[in-house]
Formats: sequence, C-alpha cells, structure tokens
Amino acid sequence: MIKTQVPSHSSHRDIDPNLSIVLFGNSSSVQFGHGNIVLGEKKNAEISKIVAVQQKISERHVSVINVIDLHEAELYLDSVDHLVGQLVNENEISAFIFVVRLGQLTNDDQMGLEWLQRVFGDRVLQFVLILFTYEREEECDSIIDDLKKNPVLEQLLEKCGGRYHICNMMMNNQSEMRHLMKKIEHLINENKQQRYTGERRETEDTQKIEYESDKGPIIGGRSNSTTPTETEEQHMGTTEKLRRDREEKEKEIITLFDRLNLKGRHDHKLKAADALQVTAHSLQSHESCAEEELIKTFTQQLLMMNYRARYIKTKETNEQDQIQQRYNDSSNDKCDIFKEMFQPNKETSKSELIHPMDVQMAVFHCADGLLKQLMVTKLSQCQYALPLLVPDPFTQQIEFPLWTFRQINKSWKMRNANNETISQTLPIYTAETPMVFFFRFGSGSSSKSELMNSLINEKHNTFFHRNCPGSSRTRVLMDGVVEIAWFCPSGSYDDKFTDCVAFCNLHGDAGDHEKQLQILTEMASVNVVLLPQLDRNEKSMIKLQEYYLDSKPLICLFTEVGSSVTETRKGKYKIGLKGRNQSEVSEELRRAIKECVSKSSHTFRLEDDSRLRHKYPEIRVDEKDDYDCRGGLGAAQKMRNLLKNERLTKIKESFLPHQGKLWHHWSRKNKELHRPQGNDLEMEISKKKTEMKKIRQEQHKYVISEFMKIFIKQMNLHAEFENTYFLKWLGIFLDEFTSADLSDLHCKYDKKWSEVVKENHDKSKQTELERISEDLQAATFGLEHIMREIGQIYESCSSVKKQKKGLQFDFSSLPSLAAEMMISGFPLELMDGDAAHVPLVWISAVLGQLIQKLGDQRVFVLSVLGVQSSGKSTMLNAMFGLQFAVSAGRTTRGAFMQLVRVSDEMKPQMNFDYILVVDTEGLRALELAGRSTRDHDNELATFVVGLGNLTLINIFGENPSEMQDVLQIVVQAFMRMKRVRLNPSCVFVHQNVSDITAGEKNMEGRRRLQEKLDEMTKLAAKEEDCDAECFSDVIGFDVQNDVKYFAQLWEGSPPMAPPNPNYCTNIQELKHTVLSKAVESNCVTLSQFKGRINDLWDALLNENFVFSFKNILEIAVYRRLETKYNEWTWKLRSAMLKIEDKFYNRIANGKDKVKKNDLLADMNETKEAIQKSLVAYFEEDRDRDILSQWKRRFEIKITELHDDLIKRAKITLDEVIQQKKAREKLDGKKAEYEKKLFSRSKKLALQFKKIETDEHVLKKEFDSVWRTWINELIEDTPPVKDINFWKDVTQILSENHELALLNGRQCEAYYQKIDRLGDYSGYIKMKKYVELDDQDPSHKRSDGNSEKQKEMSVTQQSRFSRVYSYLMSFIFTNVMDEPDKHQPQNNTLEQNSSLLPEDHDSVRILVTDTIEQTSKIFEQTQTSKLGYHHGYIQGMTACVQNNINKYQNENNNLKLKKEFTVDLCLHVCDRAHDTFTVLHNEFRNAKDPRIYLEKQKPQYYSVFKNFCRGATTTTIFGEFICRELESSILQAVYNKTAIDLSDLMMSDIPALNGNRSKLEKHILKSLAEEESFEEYMKYIHNPREQFKHFITREVDEFINQHQQTVLAIFKRNLTLKEKTMSAAVQKSIVEVKRNRGDTYMWQKRFTESLTEELKFTGNLCADLSEITDFDFLEKSLSKNLTGMFLNLQIGFKSINDLKMEKFRKKPDELLIDHLCRCCWVQCPFCKAICTNTIENHDGDHSVPFHRGIGLNGWFYRGTNNLSISICTSAVASDRSFHPNSSKNSVPWKEYRKGGAKYSKWSITPDLSELSYWKWFVCRFQKDLEKFYSKTFEGHGEIPDEWRGHSKDKAIQSLDEYI
Repeated sequence: MIKTQVPSHSSHRDIDPNLSIVLFGNSSSVQFGHGNIVLGEKKNAEISKIVAVQQKISERHVSVINVIDLHEAELYLDSVDHLVGQLVNENEISAFIFVVRLGQLTNDDQMGLEWLQRVFGDRVLQFVLILFTYEREEECDSIIDDLKKNPVLEQLLEKCGGRYHICNMMMNNQSEMRHLMKKIEHLINENKQQRYTGERRETEDTQKIEYESDKGPIIGGRSNSTTPTETEEQHMGTTEKLRRDREEKEKEIITLFDRLNLKGRHDHKLKAADALQVTAHSLQSHESCAEEELIKTFTQQLLMMNYRARYIKTKETNEQDQIQQRYNDSSNDKCDIFKEMFQPNKETSKSELIHPMDVQMAVFHCADGLLKQLMVTKLSQCQYALPLLVPDPFTQQIEFPLWTFRQINKSWKMRNANNETISQTLPIYTAETPMVFFFRFGSGSSSKSELMNSLINEKHNTFFHRNCPGSSRTRVLMDGVVEIAWFCPSGSYDDKFTDCVAFCNLHGDAGDHEKQLQILTEMASVNVVLLPQLDRNEKSMIKLQEYYLDSKPLICLFTEVGSSVTETRKGKYKIGLKGRNQSEVSEELRRAIKECVSKSSHTFRLEDDSRLRHKYPEIRVDEKDDYDCRGGLGAAQKMRNLLKNERLTKIKESFLPHQGKLWHHWSRKNKELHRPQGNDLEMEISKKKTEMKKIRQEQHKYVISEFMKIFIKQMNLHAEFENTYFLKWLGIFLDEFTSADLSDLHCKYDKKWSEVVKENHDKSKQTELERISEDLQAATFGLEHIMREIGQIYESCSSVKKQKKGLQFDFSSLPSLAAEMMISGFPLELMDGDAAHVPLVWISAVLGQLIQKLGDQRVFVLSVLGVQSSGKSTMLNAMFGLQFAVSAGRTTRGAFMQLVRVSDEMKPQMNFDYILVVDTEGLRALELAGRSTRDHDNELATFVVGLGNLTLINIFGENPSEMQDVLQIVVQAFMRMKRVRLNPSCVFVHQNVSDITAGEKNMEGRRRLQEKLDEMTKLAAKEEDCDAECFSDVIGFDVQNDVKYFAQLWEGSPPMAPPNPNYCTNIQELKHTVLSKAVESNCVTLSQFKGRINDLWDALLNENFVFSFKNILEIAVYRRLETKYNEWTWKLRSAMLKIEDKFYNRIANGKDKVKKNDLLADMNETKEAIQKSLVAYFEEDRDRDILSQWKRRFEIKITELHDDLIKRAKITLDEVIQQKKAREKLDGKKAEYEKKLFSRSKKLALQFKKIETDEHVLKKEFDSVWRTWINELIEDTPPVKDINFWKDVTQILSENHELALLNGRQCEAYYQKIDRLGDYSGYIKMKKYVELDDQDPSHKRSDGNSEKQKEMSVTQQSRFSRVYSYLMSFIFTNVMDEPDKHQPQNNTLEQNSSLLPEDHDSVRILVTDTIEQTSKIFEQTQTSKLGYHHGYIQGMTACVQNNINKYQNENNNLKLKKEFTVDLCLHVCDRAHDTFTVLHNEFRNAKDPRIYLEKQKPQYYSVFKNFCRGATTTTIFGEFICRELESSILQAVYNKTAIDLSDLMMSDIPALNGNRSKLEKHILKSLAEEESFEEYMKYIHNPREQFKHFITREVDEFINQHQQTVLAIFKRNLTLKEKTMSAAVQKSIVEVKRNRGDTYMWQKRFTESLTEELKFTGNLCADLSEITDFDFLEKSLSKNLTGMFLNLQIGFKSINDLKMEKFRKKPDELLIDHLCRCCWVQCPFCKAICTNTIENHDGDHSVPFHRGIGLNGWFYRGTNNLSISICTSAVASDRSFHPNSSKNSVPWKEYRKGGAKYSKWSITPDLSELSYWKWFVCRFQKDLEKFYSKTFEGHGEIPDEWRGHSKDKAIQSLDEYI
C-alpha cells in the first residue's frame, strides 16, 4: 500500500525525521566497520532479528533496515514473510537502496531485484535507487562505459527509473552520503511524498476506503446486517472486482501513453526547455498528424496560442476507412431496404480515436512544473478551462496545481453605483470572486460542459464537450478532473454577469469522485447539479438531500424533465432540459445563477484554497510538495516580506539605489564625453572622465540592500531548477505587488491626459501629467530592475576595481548569474530603457560568461521594431513560446535579449545553435513625450537593426500616414548599415489587418508600402548624405515575400475573446519565413555578437554614426588575416631564398643562363600549396562570411608577390652571371696559378722524398720558395689599393662649397643628428618679401575675448608677425653676443617666431626621404664585386642636391641655408662610410691575387708535405678535394642556417610571429623599457629605421639567448651536407664502375651531383690520369670527408665560432626584407604609422590608436603651446584645424577635406584609454618642449589625469588594446 506523507512544516527543506530506508543486495558490495555511516560495524546475524537501526546520515536521522543477502536466503522463506509483515506494520519505507558492486554485476544481483518485486509487488520499483559501490576511486570513471557495454545493467537501471548513486564500499565519505540523501529526497518528491507500506495480505475493515498498493480507490459499501462470513465473502468479491477494474483502467492508461509516445514519461518529465526549442516539427504547420506526434503538435500549437490545438486530427491511411462499406453488387430486384438500412452495423475492431482532452491531460501529467505552468498559462490565453483538481492516473491521489495559475492575469471592467466603468487587472489566484460549481450524478443526454459554455462564451468552447470536433466515446484521463474558467465582464450593458465569476466543472459521475465533490461543494457560492431521474433510495439522493437542506444555493437541472425554471424554496431552483431550446435554458440558468450570486456573500479565491491541504491532507498541492518550487518560494517570500509597507514609487530608490540618479547622470556624462565641445579638448575629456569616475565611486559607496543580498545569495546556490522557480516566484510577487498601484496610476494618467487635451494643454495640468508619468516610471518594478541593479553593482566595482562592502560573493561572479538566467530561458536587459543607455561593461561580461558556459555558439539574431503597443512582444511570445512582458502596464522599455535553443537534430541544417531574440520598446513611445523622441527612436532603430541578422518591422494596421514616421526611422537605420558594410535583412509585418485573404487588396497594400519606402529612402538619403533613389538600393528586399499581413489578434471582443486562429497561422508562416532566411544568413558567434554590441553603441554615442562606426569584429578578422598573410608571404620568400641558393651554386659551377620558367617550375609547388591554404582559409574559417570581401584582393597580392619574387630573383641571378663573366679572366688566372703551384709543390717534394727531413725543415724550405713563386706568378698584376673615403668626400663637396665651411661642419659633427631634430629653424631663412594681405586675423585681438584659437598645420603667419620676427631676429643676432660656434645655429631667436610645425615637418621629411634614397644608391652599388669608385659619392651628393632643389621650388616662402646642404651630404656619406669600407675590403680579398694566393698557402704546403712523405696521388687528390670543398660547404651551411634561423625566429619571437600591429606593440614596449627620448623621436619621425633596428636587436638577442639551439641548427646542416657529399661520392664511383669510365668521367659525375648543393667547378690541379683505383679513391675521399666534417663539427664549439659575416644574407636582413615590406604612411596629424601589413594596399590608411598631435609638433595658432589633442577625440569635436598653410580652417569632423594626405586616412572617434602616449607626454614633457621649442601650457596644458598613468600601466594598456 502507498501512503502520502504529510510533510513537516517546521522546515520544508528537510527530509522528515521518520525517514526509513531499506538496503538490500549482496554483502560483497559493502564493507562493514565503525566508519560505515549507513550500516555500522556488523551485518545482520539472524533474519529474525532484523530491526530498523537509527543512524545519523548527513545531519538527518534515518531508520536503516538492513536486508542485505536476504534475497539469497531461500531456506528462510517463512522468515521472509514474517519480515514483510514486520516492515509493513512498523515502517513506511521512503526508499529501497539496491547495493551493487561497480563493474561486477552478478546473477545474484539480478535476482535481488526480482526478489524485491516478488515480495513487495511491481509498484515497489518506483521507490528503488541503485547504489554502485567502488573500492578505488578510478573505478568511478567506468560507470558510463559499464552502462554502454552491459545491456543487462542498463536494463536494470531503466527498471529503476534511471536512478543511481556512487559511493565507496566503506560508505564513510560525508560528501557522498550528503548527495545520497539529496537523491533520496528527490525520489520522495518524484513520488509526491508517498511512502511504501506494501500490499495488504489480510482482509481490510469493510467500512474503510483505502488504496491497495498504488492502484485506484477501493470503495466499500455501508454496513449491513450480515454475518461475519457473509461480510467477508461480499468484501472479497467487491475487492476482486475493484482490482480487475483497476487493472483494466491502468492498462488503458498505459496503452494511451504508449500510443502518444509517452512511455516512461510519467516519471521522467517533459521539460519546458525541450518544448521551447526549435525543432523540425515546430517548423511545420499541422492540421493533422500521426498519433505518436499528437503531443508535440498539441504543445507546439498551444505555445502559439492556437486554440485549435484541441482539434488536431490524426492522419488516416485512407479517408474511405472512415466509412464502413457493406454493399454488394447484386441486382436491384433483390435489395431489402429494411435489412440494409434499418439493421445495426456490425462494429469493426478499429481502435477508437484518442480523445483530445486525453492528449491535453497526458501532457499535463508528464510535464514538469515549469512546463505545466507554461501550458496552463497558454490555455488561459486561449480562453480554455484550466485543471483545478487532478487525480493522478495511477495512484488516484488528487493534486491541486496552484503553481500553474501563478502567471495568469485577468482583466475585466465593471460599473459602479455611479455607472462609471472601473477597470481591474489582477493575478487570477488573488481574485476574490463567486464560484459556480457544476457536477452531475449518473449519465444523461445533455452535455453539462456545453451548457456551461453557453453561460461563459457562446462562440467558444471554453469547456470541451461531447459535440466538439474530435471528441470520441472513450476518454481515459478526464474522469475526476475538475476544471475552472472565469467569466470576465467587459463593462458593457449586455454582459451576461456584471462581475467576474468562476465556473468549475467536475468531469464524470460525481458519485465516483466523492472527495472532489466534497471539496468543491464546500468552496462554491452556487452548486449546479445535472440529474437523471433518480429513485429515492439511490445513494446520490443522500448527497442531494444534504445540499438541499444546506443554506447554499442549489440549482438542479433535470435531463428527463422539460419544465421551465422553478424556485422550490429560497435559493433552490429546478430547471428541466428535455426537449427545450438551449438558448432558453441558458438564459433561465443565467438568471438563476445571477440571482443566487447577488444574494450570496460566499466568495472563492484560489490562493485561499491552497489551505485545503490542512483539511484534506491527502490532497497534493504542487507548490508545497515540489522541493525546487518550495525552495524557490522560501527565498522569494523573504524578499516579498521586505517590500511590505513600502511605498511603491520609492521602492527602487530604497532597494535599488545603484540604478538611480547616479547611473542616469553617468550615462549623460558618457554621451557628453563622446561629443566633446570647446577649445581645451583633452582637458575637457579628462575632466569628464574624472567626473564619471567620481560618480562610479559614489555609486560604489551605496549600501547593498538586504533585498538584493537575498537575491544574490539565492542565485549563487547554483541550484538550476530551484533558482528557476525562485525567479518565477519573484516575478509573480513583484507583479502582484505592483499591479494595483500601476493600474491606479494608469487611470490617473488617462484622466489627466484627457483634461490636458480638453483644456488646450494647460501648463499646470501638463506639469501634473509629467509628475504622474515619473511616478509610473518609478512604480514599474520587475525582475529586469533587479538585474539592472546587479549590473550597476558590477560596473561600479569594475570601475573602482574594488570589492563591494556587504557583497557576500566576489563581484566578478555576478555576470555568471545573469548568464545562467539566460541559459534558463529568462530575458536579459540589453539597453536600459530608463537611462536609454547600454551598460557595455556589464553586457560584455555577461556574454563572456555565456561563452564560457556554452562555448562560442553561433547565433541567429532576430530583432523587432515597431510603434508602442503594436503587438511586438505578443508576436515573439507566440512565435517562440517566450514570456516578454505584454500587458498594458508593463510595456517593454529599452531592449531585451533572450535565447531560443535549436534542437540537436536541427543544428546541422540551420548552421547555428541558438536564436537570439531582441525585443525593443515601441517607437514613438508616449513615456518619452517631452524628450527628443526622434533622436531616441533613430538611436534605438539603428542599434537593433545593426544587431539583428533579420529585423521584423511591426506595423499596426495599413494606414500609410501611420507608418510614415516609423518607416523613415527604419529606412534611415538600414541606410546606415549599408554604409558601414553591415547587411541585415528585414520583413514587414502588418498587424491587425481586417481582411488578409483578399489578394487584390494585399497587392495594393504592397504597392503602397513600396512607394512609401522609396519615398522615405529619398528623404533619409538627404539626411544621411547618401545616394539612394529607392529602398532596394539600400537593402535586398522582395516586396512579395518580405511583407506579411496578420489577422487581428482576438477572435471577438476582449476580455473573453480567444486568440484568432488565423493570427496563429500567420505566426507559423512568419516563423517559417524567418527560419528560412536564417538558414541563408551569415550568423554570428556569441563573441562576434558581443563585439557588435560594442561597435554599434560606441558609434551611436557619437553624433555621426556612419563616421564613428568601427567594426571591431571586422578589424579583428582582418588582423588575423594579416597574420596568415605574413605566414604565406614568408613561405614564398623562404622558398625563393632556397631556390636562389640553388641557382647561385649552378652559376658558380658553370651554368651561364637562368630561365624564368626554371624559377617558376621550382616555385610552383610552394605557390600551389599556398593557394590551397588560402582557399581553405577563406572557405573554412569561422568568419568566412566577413573574409569573403578580401579574398580576391589577397589572391592578387599573393600572385603579385610571387611574380615580383621571380622577377627580382631573375634580375639578381642575371647580375651574378654578368659578374661571373666579368671576372672570368681573373678566375682563369687563378686556375692557372693554382695548377702551377700544385706542379711546383710536387716537384719540390720529389727533391726531399728520399731524404729524412723533419717538419721544421720542410716548412722552412717551403716558405723560402713560396715567396719567390708568388712574386713570379703575379709580377705583372698590381695590388688593389686602399681607399681614402673622407678625402674623396671633401674633394667632391669642395667643388660647390667652401673648404672652410666643409671643415667647420665636419669638426662640429652636428650633421650626425640632422635626422633627429625637432627644430630645423637654424637651417632655414625666411624670404624677406611678404604679401601685404597675408594678415592673420587671429592676431588682431589678444585679449581674453579673442576668437577661438585653432590648431594649425602649415599656416602662413600674418605680415606683421613675420616682419616683426625678422626685425627682432636681425636686432638680436647683431646686438647680442655671437652664439657659441659649437652650438647649433637653430638655437637663435629666429627659430621661435616665424616657422610653423609643418615647416619643420616638411624639412624632416626631406631629410628622411633623401637618406632613404641615398641608402638605396649605396645598397645597389657593386663595391664588393667591382670595387670602390668615388663616382658613388658623386651619385649620392647629386641626389641630395636634386632633392633640395625640388624642395626649394615647392616651398617658396622658405630658403634652406647652405649649411643644410653640406650637413645633409655629410650625413648620408657618413652612413655610407662603414658599408663602403667593408664592401671594398671584401672586393680586395676576393680580387687581389696576392691575398688570394696567400690564403691557398696551407693547402699547397699540405700537398708538398704529403708528396715528401710518399703519399700517392689518389691520397693527395682526396685531401685536396676536401680542402677545395670546405669553404663551399661552409658557405652553403651558413646560407641554409640563415633561412632556418629566420624560420625559427618567425615562430618563436613573439614580436615577429604576428601582424604589423603586433610587431609595433613590441617595439613600443621596448621603447618604454629603455626610456630613450632620442629613440622615440627616431620611431616617430623615421619609423622604418627604428623597425629595422628593433628587428636586428631581437635577432641578436635570440641568438645570444638560444646559443645551443643556433649551434645545433648549424651542426645539423653540416651533418646534412656530409650525407650529401658521401652520397655524391658513392653514387659517382658506382656509376663510373658500371660504365667502366676513367677518373675524368668520375670528376664530371661528381661535379654534376653537387651542382645545386654547393660551389664546386671541378677544376682540379692534379693529373687525374694517375688515378685508376676507384675503390681506393672512394675510401680516401670518404676518410678525408669524414675527417673534414669531424674537424668542422669540433671547430664550432660555441656561438662565437660562427662568423655572421659569412652569411650571404644574415637572418636579420632576411626578416627586415620580409617584415618591412608593408605600409609606412604616417597620420598627417600625429605621425602614427598605418598598420596595414600590405604595401600599397587598397582602401584607407588606419591605425588602432592615434596619439597626441603635439608629438608631431602641432601647436595652437598664435601661441607657443603644443597641442595635446588626440586625433580620435578631435574628430568627434566641433573644432577645426588649418591644413597646408591655408588661412581657411577645416572642421575636424570633415578632416578629409583638408587635402590629399588627409583624405586617404580613416580616423574614427574613439575614447578608449590608451595610457601609453599619455604616460609618454608626461614622462618626456621637457624633452618634447626642448625638441620643438614649444611648451605644454595654456590650451596645451597637460591634464592632471594624464599624470596618473605609470609606465607599467602604459605597457599594460598596449596588451589590452592592441
């Protein structure tokens, strides 16, 4: 028997103290002992002594009954029976724990469960939990695998409802025991607080009604005068009959559940989350479906508020199956009408259709609490009756589902005594109304439910009845169910009832459901009973007699009587139904009920009736018995209690202070910050930021209210379901708390508004209206405000970087709470509707946590726009089953976002994981009256259109004039998106269209909409300064498919009207359209969505959205592409370097021609691999949709680079060939010298061969003849002379300049710094002639009222100013002492008065460009190949002079002094000096025969020595070859090592393994660490040189720090060359032997095999004819090679042994060549370098962060004050600048109009704080002032806030922002 346990009220969270559990299973699964928390030390000794032992487990007192091993005791079956009796009589079992050893399931274990079923009955399984035990912790990991591998175990677990727990065999782990108790408690809640008492084996008392096992009720009869034996026999017969009936009923229920595909779902609940996800089924429109799909279809339709959900048909295989056919084809003469037409049909065995209400109730029984509530809420919206009392289909326990009513609100209107209409909106559970209860005894021909419908709504079947579509003869789940519905009057005179009335309907015979009858008749105001003709002695008459004698009104409806209404006594009515008109009966019944209700004071309230459990403890109240619901309720009640006695309009101020005035003030300041005004721009920005920081500090000081503490504490429990209930409860309580006051305020507002309109906008009335509007705003209090408060707590803590006092948890955990809410299906506020501001820090943090919890999922963003109260939220709720606020008192403010999950089956098709729905406040909102509604609407529309992949434009009605404002806003928003390269789509939805079926009318409507859109496009184009003639120019739009017409929402007049089914059909069609577009859309990831929010809002904060928009996502994707491009280009370059090495060797070895096709062929493999990689990257990357715009551009760039590398390689190699040809004569001489030296060494050796001579004598003799040989060989060849570089420079420059001047400038050495000056005035003369009209108006007034000072570039000074400056400089330079000759002339007073920043900048550019050009000249010289020539100096000095002449022609107002020309020439020559010297030395070493031959001396001495000692020619030849090859081998190894090192550095040096921005970031870090002002100036004014210097230094540091690695690479390449050489020797010997060739053939083959590996011509001095033994040659060569390579390996012991000058191109040179081929254009304002990795790139130049323009020498006009303005803040201001020496100013916002160099830059407003340059200005303030001879004063005063940036913070900011 199963009993329901009444829970203890002392603590709703604790398991009852009389908790009893039974442990059974095998003793090998446990270990007894003192530490065993559950079983203790000993197992049971005797079965007879088994008792319940009290144990304390996890702070709970538990009775533990140990029957382990009992199922094996076959010898003690009698004892087992005795034990069963004992357990039944003494205990109510809460759980049976089946103990099983993990991974060791035995046959005995399987028998254990069968034994349990045999002894306790099948229903015991719902109380069983399997406890898997383990010995070692690692065994725990195998549970899932065990289940997968062991079908028996899986089946066993399925029998027990999937319930299991894991613990160690000793059962001594407190944590495991605590979780076990939680699972037992959850099991109890699953069983609805029922306990197991077993099946009764003895006869029960005949008068007692009990439940046997878990079957249906046993109803006993009354006591009769019978003998005990007769009574027993009678009872046994009744019991047997009831048992059979019960089993039959249960079988029907199980069959029904099976047919509905709900097998096992009664215990494993249907989840709300599953019902709300997007599935394939949810996308289809279903008028009929298969039986197994009925549940899905019903749920889907119901969530869309389609009341036809009850009328879904099941699909039939053949419509003819519905018609029974019995005819035959016999002749007409034999037909018999009586036989064929009047005789009954023979019934077929075809199964009955499933009753629609069985479908509804099946969902109800299988749904979890959240889905039940959602389902009942939707039923209420469909104006259907709702389940009030529901018997469990298996246990028959009655449930009162109060929780399901908690979100239902009802509105109605009544008339008071003054005939005034009073509106009322209440949560239905609080509504106190009369209740009319309908029930019946027996069965009758009339339908009770149909009769009730006529009283409530004649046009709608509120209660399902027998005549409804789809009804069938059998219903399984409705008997005993009580449904409730409310009639809500509309305030009109023809209302059926003048007040709200509840109607309850008991389904089935009331005599079979006495408990429901008893409860409802007590609660009712009026009882209405439907009766057949009854006998006086029938059981039902006894009940009727009681009701008739009671004072409560009773109306009896007789089905077999046809009389009209009769009042038999006061409050007692009789009405006949037989043969009467239903309308007449309905009217009589209505009048009778109305009269009874008016006289009765008895009312009914759902919430009060939750107390019925105290009277009827066997009734289950869902919200009291569900653990999670109960837990959530407790915390929500604590919060509700805090609100008591609080004034609603002051609550937010008291409990939620963080979102009040300070937050609004901060929001206003933030908008002002992004729209700076005034002269002192950065000072104003700094001031604003300081003020905002103070606001945050004040905000941070607020105390967190107890209200918020409870909320945060509860949410931090991380109990998913409990928290979901908690949030639901809290929302319910807040709605309940605010609804009455909000309703009153709305009434006041409406009334006052009428007065304002009536009295022609009287100011006093209007002020009063504003006050009411403010009260309305203050009184709106919901869950969104609580989350807004948490957001502001988080933002204030983040701003001050300090934990909040009183906050129990770290503030960084707060975003996680919001993320969990979103995952649970709650919406989150995206834009604060009151402050009209997006809390970016909060939203970014929440989305970050969402990504962390879900992964970076792909989302389709669906947003909606429309006027206020046009049905936007209702439409979204219906489409996706969401719960956005829709009531009139709770219209959406701001914007909210909510996640809709896509089912796993749909994800591959949809290509995204979630739909992210963004709901917005209405445009043209009344609440915003008095504010700038137009700007606000534009801002909101731009924001949500930019966020959405698709935007639904919701329009109420079809009137074009009503649409005009909205359409213009929408068109303007889409136009902005097009200009910033965002491509959302849209669908227009016309709501509330009267006749949506008229095709012609719809076509006309579409045509008018198209015309209006085109008209609005033209208007918007003017405002946005854009060319567009029609809407299709702005966005891809199909007027046929992208315009939807929606029927009216309600089918009739509210409040009793149900939703229009056509509206629901329209919703389904729209949903299909939306998701069809979603499949084709470029969805975004959550991280991209997060970035998009930031981009859009940052741009909107500035006045010009298009100008200000910066697509951070697109920038990030492009930066990644640049990094990839860097990889591709390096692969091309490194491949070409290797190919060049190969061709260098070919040329050195005799190849005198290089074909382009050969280079192409060698590069083809690399090129194809890179092209494949490129295609894969663009097609497979997650951001491929964004990348696609650049694909063609990068393909072209890669091809261009490839072609350029081929072209340059061909030119270089051709030059090498020409150089080789040029030195052929010299090489021939070298070969001749070597042959003679070899011959002479051999001859000399023959003289000493037979003489014993020591090493010293041989060396002395060889040295004596060597000098003679050399002199004889080169007597006709003059040596290469040394050079005197500076003598040549002086001689060349003296041709045009005085020698004294040259010597003086050289001595001063000032020329060395000419490229690093800030002030060039010492080199410049102002021309004396000045135009008279060049008056600068800025100097006319110098007092405080002068016009605003403006920043300037090259601006002509006034005539007065220039003449005055010139005179003063003349006076002072002549009167004052002559300046120190060692001081630069630019220190004279002349410098400060006339030159402008751009004058200095233009000279600096001249210097930089000249240096770059002359560097190329000496880089291209062939000094190392052809030797030094003074003509190179002439070329460089000529370049200097040409550039100066060109500059003078272009700058007529300036004249450069001759000192400038001399210093610049000296500077470029000084830079070239070291290079020329090194290259000439290389030339001399290579070309001077004496030096060359001296290097060969050791080799020939070796030949001489070996011959002296009798070595054979072969031995000497082998040694000679190795000596010849050694230098070539080393050179090849050096070349290969340079490429390998470059590869390694590209990957391992952080600064080099990314894009250009990353490299620059590391350079800036390095500069900050050094703190060298001179290096900074080099970076600012000559960045390319600084980059080269940095790369070189990084390479040097890498080599020093990784010496062993570098050495290992070098030695590895040596080893590879050794293998190559050995293979070449072996291969050539084998080939010669095979072909029987001679040594000359061997030489040829050997040389050919090394052609591409290293330089080896094969021109040997030895007489090869003497060598005939090839085996000996191979052995000799191998021995010598091995020895040579061994010596080389040994010789390179440390990094110092590597000679960097040996590299053909050093690693740093290779990397500089690769990394510095990028864009070097600098910002015309601040000198920031364009960070594009591609040289000559398309599009604008840009840089992530700009800096103060004073760093480039900009100052305020008419002053000596350097500017501190930053480009990105200046372009957002209302100020202007003077470009290119012009008197005309250009507004910063239109900076591109300043000229060519300005127009090519994209500078977007950006106030992101990059501390770096602020720190730099403060750190080097004095240096900058000295460098530019200006000061940071006046308007250029440095803000105090800048001085708070430390170096560490500056460096850190680089990592944060770049």
